[in-house]
Amino acid sequence: MSEETTRAAETASADRPRRVVIVDDHAIFRAGLRAELEGRVEVLGEAHDVESAIAVVREQRPEVVLLDVHLPGGSGGGGAEVALACRDLLEEVRVLAISVSDQAEDVVSVIRAGARGYVTKTISADDLIAAVATVSAGDAVFSPRLAGFVLDAFGTAAAAGVRDEELDLLSAREVEVMRLIARGHTYREIASDLFLSIKTVETHVSNVLRKLQLSSRHELTRWAEQRRIV
Repeated sequence: MSEETTRAAETASADRPRRVVIVDDHAIFRAGLRAELEGRVEVLGEAHDVESAIAVVREQRPEVVLLDVHLPGGSGGGGAEVALACRDLLEEVRVLAISVSDQAEDVVSVIRAGARGYVTKTISADDLIAAVATVSAGDAVFSPRLAGFVLDAFGTAAAAGVRDEELDLLSAREVEVMRLIARGHTYREIASDLFLSIKTVETHVSNVLRKLQLSSRHELTRWAEQRRIV
């Protein structure tokens, strides 16, 4: 193949609509996003919860998953749980988180799970198309305010010698519970804050202690403080 032909093929590939899957628990948002992006991306499918998202991503193998962070279903891990469940596909399937949340813990949890970018739902259609192209090419993209969260989190971890795989053992919900435990919240307070039952909170805490090989709330608090994720 000649150099000119190769360049032409690369240009055609870059200009073609990207194949995406839209994951969000609000049907109105999915419909609105599809309408905004019509003709500019190829929507292969949609999903509204953790289970359906994992299924459609594994079936359709899109180039980019537009993934909401807060999703019902699964074990309560939301978008991060979807990304983790599809981690074996992340060489070919890129994840771009899109959420109303601009909270540091949401950003960091889904990036640790494998997402290549994170933007808020205030993004314009043009900027979202550009973000899809950027992530599809293997690069990272963040809304300006959110990039600092990622740099702070991963910079701190690197400086402290923290192994990423330790946090990777935890689901997004387990990280939320762990952080609240480390802040001194009671099980009842955590259950109220996260809209969970006390029994579910107890189960999450037991799972966190087991996965991190810790034996008490005191050790868990010290573990979190050492990593500055309280």
